[in-house]
Amino acid sequence: MQFAILGPVEARRRDGTPVALGGPQLRGLLALLALDAGRVVSAGRLIDGLHGEHPPEGAAEALQSQVSRLRRRLRDGGAPDGLVEFTPAGYRLAVDPADVDLHRFERLTAQARETADPVVKFKLCTEALALWRGPALDGLADPPRAARLAELRLRATEDRVEAGLALGHHERLVAELRELTREHPLRERLTAQLMRALHGSGRSAEALAVFAETRERLAGELGADPSAELADAHLAVLRAAPARRVPVPLTGFVDRAELGRLTAALRDARLVTLTGPGGAGKTRLALEAAVRGLPHPDPRKAVCFVELATTTDVPRAVLAALGLREQGVLTPGTAADPADRLAAGLAGRSLLLVLDNCEHVVAEAARLVRRLLGECPGLRVLATSREALGLTGETLVPVGALPADAAARLFTDRAAAVAPGAAPDPGAVTRICAALDGLPLAIELAAARLRSLSADDVAARLGDRFALLSRGDRTAEPRHRTLRGVVEWSWDLLDADERLLASRFSVFAGGARPAAVEHVCAGSDAVLAGLVEKSFVEFDGGRYRMLETIRAFCAEQGDDRHAAHAGYFLDFACAREPKLRGADQLAALAELTAEHADLHAALRWSATEDPRTAVRLVTALSWYWWLRGLRSEATPIADTVLAAVGPEPPPGLAEEYVLCVIQASHTDIAIEPILRHLDGPLRYPYLFLLWAFSPRAKAEDGERLAALIGPDAWSRAFARIGDGLGAQYRGRIAEAEAHFSASLDGFRTLGDRWGEASALEKLAEFADWRGDHARFRELMDESVRLAGELGAAEDAADLLCRRADGVLRHGDAEAAKADYEAAAEHARAAGTPLTLARAHGGLGEIARRAGDLVAARRWYSAALALAADPVTGGETRIRVHTGFGWTAAAEGRLDEATELHQEALATALEHANLPGAAQAIEGLAGVLAARGQDERAAFLLGVAVGLRGAPVAGDADVDGVAGRVRARLGAPAYTEAFGRGRELPPEQAVGEAGQRRFALGS
Repeated sequence: MQFAILGPVEARRRDGTPVALGGPQLRGLLALLALDAGRVVSAGRLIDGLHGEHPPEGAAEALQSQVSRLRRRLRDGGAPDGLVEFTPAGYRLAVDPADVDLHRFERLTAQARETADPVVKFKLCTEALALWRGPALDGLADPPRAARLAELRLRATEDRVEAGLALGHHERLVAELRELTREHPLRERLTAQLMRALHGSGRSAEALAVFAETRERLAGELGADPSAELADAHLAVLRAAPARRVPVPLTGFVDRAELGRLTAALRDARLVTLTGPGGAGKTRLALEAAVRGLPHPDPRKAVCFVELATTTDVPRAVLAALGLREQGVLTPGTAADPADRLAAGLAGRSLLLVLDNCEHVVAEAARLVRRLLGECPGLRVLATSREALGLTGETLVPVGALPADAAARLFTDRAAAVAPGAAPDPGAVTRICAALDGLPLAIELAAARLRSLSADDVAARLGDRFALLSRGDRTAEPRHRTLRGVVEWSWDLLDADERLLASRFSVFAGGARPAAVEHVCAGSDAVLAGLVEKSFVEFDGGRYRMLETIRAFCAEQGDDRHAAHAGYFLDFACAREPKLRGADQLAALAELTAEHADLHAALRWSATEDPRTAVRLVTALSWYWWLRGLRSEATPIADTVLAAVGPEPPPGLAEEYVLCVIQASHTDIAIEPILRHLDGPLRYPYLFLLWAFSPRAKAEDGERLAALIGPDAWSRAFARIGDGLGAQYRGRIAEAEAHFSASLDGFRTLGDRWGEASALEKLAEFADWRGDHARFRELMDESVRLAGELGAAEDAADLLCRRADGVLRHGDAEAAKADYEAAAEHARAAGTPLTLARAHGGLGEIARRAGDLVAARRWYSAALALAADPVTGGETRIRVHTGFGWTAAAEGRLDEATELHQEALATALEHANLPGAAQAIEGLAGVLAARGQDERAAFLLGVAVGLRGAPVAGDADVDGVAGRVRARLGAPAYTEAFGRGRELPPEQAVGEAGQRRFALGS
């Protein structure tokens, strides 16, 4: 429901129809509550607002009655119960302030005050003022509040007028300002605005008459002189300052951070140069700074804009822009040197000289600027160029890409002009702006294509950006008419060595450090510095980078360096691969991450052109992908490499070839024959782990690979994890814990955070089973921290789920919920549906334990939909089917519960997961207990502990079943049945479970 108090008080349904509120007292009460929507208003304040300083007797009782009537009116109008709340401190309208027009008005006007863009300011103020339908708080006995709101309305009106004047709307604002000044004759800001509107409309005499009338009124009624603002407006009219020689842009300006830096630089320096690549928006930024820097026209502080793109004679171009003649002070027929004439003409003036597009005449421009600044103390120069002028005292303001949000606003604004009423898809806009490096000109050219293409079509065609963006403003200079023209203009300014290095540098997909440039491109530092100075290459944070548009152009110019590039990054990756398994792990990860784009570019090229290099590079990056949670990136590359290499490993690369096969999506290549080529310790011991998580994993292959794990420290620590998992799955918990402890010690000695986190997680699990919650939290917190240091979002999400399982088991549902929700966010960011399924399953557990079975079913269903993969989703499906089973049992649907637990059991046995089987069997015990088969239930509880190897302390479901069964059977009978189950050999227990005999009571 929406509430309107800026005018007659109304409550409106979502469809806009009004709610019948009754008389003025109820409307007034609603207005007072809406003024403080979402906050408590005391009864005293409500009474004062309704009745003023002298409320009638019984006002408090009457207020209660009015509140009741208001609630009834709102409820009859479709509002939910409780919209008007009572608290000991007063009453509260329980709505979002955004549902009240006043609060929307205040938000819009605040945004308008914060922006410096007159187009945006005008739009926001107009939208805010449209919310008013008459005097606010109409009919309330609260004159101070009504006056305050009226002042806010008037101030917003003044702000809108100010923005309109900045946009040149002088003529259309005159009538409105005359009406406003009649209503507020002593409001000097409005009077100054009226004078500026009249003067801007060519009616200076009327503007002076307005000033004279207002000055007389101020003196007569207030005994005051005109304010500084009003006096400045009067002075501007008297001086009749000429229009500044600055082109008026045809489109709105999208604010950017460089404007603030430029404005500050112009205050402090006499020579400021905007540098950056073509199409970065240097000219528009210079115009905006020139206009905003001079809010009050003053002939002593004028601006002269000089376009140099079409000239090579800089002094004569400046003379023409200033309106100066080469002859005049000298004898007729004798021509003065243009530079001399400029120095003489500017010697006594204060002027901002804007020299646009200096790059092709940079030397000539520098000479003229140096002379004029030395001889004309009132002169300041703002230059735009793709390279600096190179003068002492020059302040550089680099202009680069627009930030993503500003780029999207620019595209959307320009798209609205060419295709009104059809908002482009935000995702496509983001892709377009990113592909075009956030370059304003390229973005505007792309937006212009929306006349005939959708944003998705434009995004899809950017692979051939120069053909796509070949239609621009017909009146623009050729260098700004097409995207190719922008880059060609800069390319033509390079010398031969710079062009050669630029074409070679284009092989780098993500930029490069100096060593990489030297190795791959064989270019000198001096030539590279020249490319930086001419804005063809950027240098930031120790890396050189080309904008993608420039890179695409340079790649067309020849001199292919892909082989050298692939060789360099193969050596780079191979040098860091061993460091990923030790104390230098984080540094190696950071270095590989910094070169991620080029490593993958090298892979893509070598996969088809040099498969042997590709096989080695896949191997060198395999553990990096695993640690970073980027395992899916390897799959398409491995597929391409295998297609090029064929069914046999290249000579000497059998182990590397197996790693490619393991990480491919689907292939008919069998691993078993290839393993016969491996005759020594694994050089890449994580091959075994990647194989274990592969859908092609077979037990016999695992035995062969396990035998190949080497004697080095990392391999030994890793092998102890495998031994620990094997012991755990066989129910030998003490043995498993010893293996994981030894593994932890080994990985800690090496400084391998991944190994430490893996071992800690398993040790925490055992502490959780024992009920040692403090130890569990200590170990899990460290494991989560280590995974976070690795930047592995997928592993961090999985560990958060495991920590949440434990804290939920120990009764802290809020902490568990926080961990599950954080895990879900990590999983979404990493694109890992299986971990997201596990988080959803955990949220289902919380809902079930809280008694919200409907929500539990919803969460469980979402989890099952995400865990459909039969290979990787097994553990999650076990947990979710078990949770579904407990839910069905709680609802009395015991047959359904049996089927669900048996489904979980079948999945556990299929994956040889004895802890998972134990979990499902405990669920079946719960069903048997509900059927009154207590002895059988006790027996199954024992079977579950035997399979797991240890009981799980704090499991509320199991503890509840055990307590009920023990109470009905008696302690001795329970202990005897439980013991028989626990002593059942695991093989026999698994066999009986496989035949589904447990649930039948046999």
